[in-house]
Amino acid sequence: MKVHQQRIEVTTSPHTLTDVTTEVAAVVARSAITTGLCTVFIQHTSAGLVIQENADPAVLRDLARWIAGVAPEGGHWEHDAEGPDDMPAHARSVLTRTSKAISVADGRLALGTWQALYVWEHRARRHVRSLVVHVAGV
Repeated sequence: MKVHQQRIEVTTSPHTLTDVTTEVAAVVARSAITTGLCTVFIQHTSAGLVIQENADPAVLRDLARWIAGVAPEGGHWEHDAEGPDDMPAHARSVLTRTSKAISVADGRLALGTWQALYVWEHRARRHVRSLVVHVAGV
């Protein structure tokens, strides 16, 4: 079994889903692993990872509106050390997760035709987010 790990950085925009599929796929390609598992871990608590549709941008806009209603800014949050978007971002990250596992088949991410991996920025300003991409297999 081979193991390959690489850290990548992604610049996000406020409250936006940023497609990182190409960057993660490049790490898988560099790993030279043809069959295995790719785990992506985001090293933050106010952004998350999701696998979602990559064809119709309306899906991403609808999801952004939905999550804003689930954990609204300006709600009655106790934790606001970094501003009014602080605790809502943490609550949203609970729903979007900090890691995703994607099968590797034939040396490529085994995502479906309409799937992409996104970093979902939950804060109201841009950030540079760190992802650890770990690929293991043969």
